Amino acid sequence: MTPRAVALGGGHGLQATLTALRRVTSDITAVVTVADDGGSSGRLRRELGLLPPGDLRQALATLADAENGASLWAEVFQHRFGGNGALTGHAVGNLVLAGLFEVLGDPVMALDEARRLLGISGRVLPMSPEPLEIEGEVTGLTDDGEPRVIRGQVALASTPGRVRRIELRTPQRPGGVPVACTEAVDAVLGADVVFLGPGSWFTSVLPHLLVPGLHDALVRTSAVKVVILNLVPQPGETAGFSPERHLDVLFEHAPGLRVDVVIADRASVQAPARLRDAAAELGARALLADVADPNVAGLHDPDALAACVREALGRRPVEGGRGDRDGREGREGPWR
Repeated sequence: MTPRAVALGGGHGLQATLTALRRVTSDITAVVTVADDGGSSGRLRRELGLLPPGDLRQALATLADAENGASLWAEVFQHRFGGNGALTGHAVGNLVLAGLFEVLGDPVMALDEARRLLGISGRVLPMSPEPLEIEGEVTGLTDDGEPRVIRGQVALASTPGRVRRIELRTPQRPGGVPVACTEAVDAVLGADVVFLGPGSWFTSVLPHLLVPGLHDALVRTSAVKVVILNLVPQPGETAGFSPERHLDVLFEHAPGLRVDVVIADRASVQAPARLRDAAAELGARALLADVADPNVAGLHDPDALAACVREALGRRPVEGGRGDRDGREGREGPWR
């Protein structure tokens, strides 16, 4: 049976997960953050009041490339206009999605039309049907050590301070509670395996846990829940974070969440015992493997990551130790 996989995230981190998942299953749903306020997405969001389309476009194009090879429509979707006029910097796919959002009036319908245009079987959904704003508590910005509130994804991602925790705001409904995309909730509840990470921890991964409906679905789902850790800390957001600190922050933002597997690159973990302890706090077991791309610094190797996904689903690990549990060779069998 083809496993039903749901990957939550945004940007390049989600791209890494989707590329690996295409090697394992054809039944993939990407649930994407909708808090971007920079670049082309930020401009369209401010001018039209729509969902920021950039991360949604990236997920669609990634699935199209992984499923159909370098298709023309995927290339067109990713193409950015040059020059110095009004279109400068806009990706074609962002404009297409913005048009679909306005014509259809429903972001889920619009994204389903876009996936048909691109010829992909996977599905891309927003984590919320409304644009959201990230608000973070940041220390290290003042001499007195008092925390400051920083608003906006771009500002948080580039802060020289230390992000302590985040919250989500609904700018179109001041004081409102973020609403989850119904289809995204259904996908999580019906999944066989759900992935969080890798990606910008505070602006791409954790926001999913702060949408109440999506958080509840992640807690309730019977799916195998997998966290994929980043290869290196991200300057600004997680500078100085150890792998286990990433899990601590996850637990602080969603104390009720339990996961089954934590995947980390072996060379990125300086203290495996501490990571195993931190994973155990979330109910998980750590899987240490060589998942970094040996040829491109800072990127995951999709084949190695796919091998870890297979093991998380209880399948035989590949030869040579890629995908072995806790760094031990030749282990097999289901996680639970």
